[in-house]
Amino acid sequence: MAKETLGHDPMKGVAVVFRAKRADRVKIVVWDGSGLVMYWKRLDGSGFKWPPIVAGVMRMNAAQLSALVA
Repeated sequence: MAKETLGHDPMKGVAVVFRAKRADRVKIVVWDGSGLVMYWKRLDGSGFKWPPIVAGVMRMNAAQLSALVA
């Protein structure tokens, strides 16, 4: 889905982040060199703070991704 819809291949070092509509849950899919790993996190009583969406894609650098899941 990420490769076809977004044009980014998770097996080439791109972390793909999926969020729930309420912004309280996140799934992160990343290639670790031997297989795909999916991280899942849910916040109780609050939501994640997200960067703006530009051209249908929300881009984050490593620091932003780290802050998001911290």
